[in-house]
Amino acid sequence: MKFQGAIFDVDGVLVDSPHSRAWRDALRELLDTEWADIRSRSSYSPDRFTEAVYQHVIAGLPRLAGARAALAYFGVPDPDARAERYAMAKQAHMRRLIESGQFRAFPDAVRLLLAVKAVGIQVAAASSSKNASLILHRLRLEVAATGEPLQDPVGDRGLTLAGLLDADVSGRDFPRGKPDPAIFLAAADELGTAAGASFVVEDSPAGVQAAKAGTMHAIGVARLGDDDVLRQAGADLVVSTLDEVSRDALGEGRLQQRGVLLR
Repeated sequence: MKFQGAIFDVDGVLVDSPHSRAWRDALRELLDTEWADIRSRSSYSPDRFTEAVYQHVIAGLPRLAGARAALAYFGVPDPDARAERYAMAKQAHMRRLIESGQFRAFPDAVRLLLAVKAVGIQVAAASSSKNASLILHRLRLEVAATGEPLQDPVGDRGLTLAGLLDADVSGRDFPRGKPDPAIFLAAADELGTAAGASFVVEDSPAGVQAAKAGTMHAIGVARLGDDDVLRQAGADLVVSTLDEVSRDALGEGRLQQRGVLLR
């Protein structure tokens, strides 16, 4: 069966967004100010909140669930009671970063997205982030011969990253977040494609697990060198850059790395 649909996560896959920075800055701010009295009772320190922690603890989760998970990870007292405040602080930081243009499209992701569309596969974005659609509409693309997209966070002329999509279910409320497959199944439904004839591009273990739970194929992009973690989550193909994905194989309904022969 040939692929009918391709579903891309946004943060870390299509867009190098400031989510990780917003989560880190918000927690540091809270523990330096209004939560200063409980800081010593946690295991938090700024150097411990790494990109890997964001990727494996928070990435892919809805905002409130992500806040709760981060607070629990760092042993902050009463994480359930404090999660909403942390989520609000994170969103305030995120808005400021978005307004100042602190994001960019990943060139390899744009190249893959264009290649997928060129072989007749429909494309959707699916992110739990409430900010994903805003970012997608702000990234204006002028794809030159090199395939490099140019960023114009405030421009409204030309094609945006959102304009390349056939559907976008980002930021919607679902009963359960990833690794539940609901968001990806909703994307396939909006595309009018069968789940089994769709593939998902993800950078988080929870996202890969969600794809597989929805009977979809999964490409894991290991931008942080976390190849093994994505394989263990069930990814059918793991690459360090999406330029490594064989375009010819996609057109034939297969996930394969460029230059790798199947036995």
